[in-house]
Amino acid sequence: MADFPNDKPDAEWRSQLSPERYAILRQAATEPAFTGELLHLEDDGSFTCAGCHTVLFDSSAKFNSGCGWPSFDDAVGPVLEREDRSHGMVRTEIVCGSCGGHLGHVFPDGPTDTGLRYCVNSLSIEFSPQAS
Repeated sequence: MADFPNDKPDAEWRSQLSPERYAILRQAATEPAFTGELLHLEDDGSFTCAGCHTVLFDSSAKFNSGCGWPSFDDAVGPVLEREDRSHGMVRTEIVCGSCGGHLGHVFPDGPTDTGLRYCVNSLSIEFSPQAS
């Protein structure tokens, strides 16, 4: 496991995060499809890690993939990939490169020239609107 510059002891994460966010960010849980409040958000701004507030995605990269979670075709911040063999399949997990928080998975079936679809749990990120 990598060392992350903004990682904290588990007790600190538990006190800082809601139980739902803790389960996703620190235990790699997944929120149910089509339930996240950021799924249909179309405002301009940036998406930060809900654990350490590092900017990870920009609204210009967000698209509706139909998968049930917010999807992006590119990351603007430190998003690291690692192999995930859970649930009887092989996928590529994505984590915040700053704190190690679980974000979701990335797939090679995106609709743009990046060819990527970052499938992200709404509870693992927060939205910051663009200043007017």
